[in-house]
Amino acid sequence: MRLRELPAVDQLLLDPRLRERDRGQALAAVREVLARAREEIRAGADPGDLTERAVQELESAGLPALVRVLNATGVVIHTNLGRAPLPPSALERLREVGRGYSNLEYDLSSGTRGSRQDHLASLLRRLTGAEAALVVNNNAAAVLLALAALAEGRECSSRGAS
Repeated sequence: MRLRELPAVDQLLLDPRLRERDRGQALAAVREVLARAREEIRAGADPGDLTERAVQELESAGLPALVRVLNATGVVIHTNLGRAPLPPSALERLREVGRGYSNLEYDLSSGTRGSRQDHLASLLRRLTGAEAALVVNNNAAAVLLALAALAEGRECSSRGAS
């Protein structure tokens, strides 16, 4: 197939399997398939049945991106596999709070804006005996904040790091 032989967007959208779907989503799927087909043709490959590919693209777009997997890596807390599974009590609490609004960044006692740190910082201080605590999203954020605090005004290098 050559580039000029590619069907028009409207021609692909005539397929009943695409016509019965949301037009915006079908249009996005067809455009994505045609863009990939152009790349494949330029690389010397045959893009195949573009209508079928558009239907598959549309169907896969509606599937959840995150799915459960089995961690058979031997690494208990694997950062690529979503960290550690949550215990049932934590999941139930998330379900309970997540069903509505919460005071994530709202101080109920003063009626003013609060900090999301307030919910865990005091607990972490009690558990660790530390003077202060800060909760971050991941280890990279923690290292960056620690480095910024410890090396303020100085140059840092990763040479010699393992």
